[in-house]
Amino acid sequence: QARLVESGGGSVQDGDSLTLSCEISGRTDSVYAVAWFRQAPGKGREFVASIDWTGDHTRYADSVQGRFTISRDTAKKTVYLQMNSLKPEDTAVYVCAARPRLGTFNTWGQGTQVTVSS
Repeated sequence: QARLVESGGGSVQDGDSLTLSCEISGRTDSVYAVAWFRQAPGKGREFVASIDWTGDHTRYADSVQGRFTISRDTAKKTVYLQMNSLKPEDTAVYVCAARPRLGTFNTWGQGTQVTVSS
């Protein structure tokens, strides 16, 4: 099974940028797509963005469209989430997840905290 480890979180100011990384190790041959989710205090988990591992198909939540960019480096087995124009409402624990070609996201990282102050 694949293992996912996130990094890059931190505390920033309103309007700043931050890039998160999701490094994939272990059995990566079954990874078809990788996504970022987030969970703010007291709220449920929210989809942020996803990318197909073998192609360039991406998808974004409306709340981040135009501000966040998801990308992947297959050689480094890493997925990135470039976050620009950050807002306080982006404050959350960001978690990356992987899924096989057929199925749901079933492999999850531990998460990285992003805090945006006004």
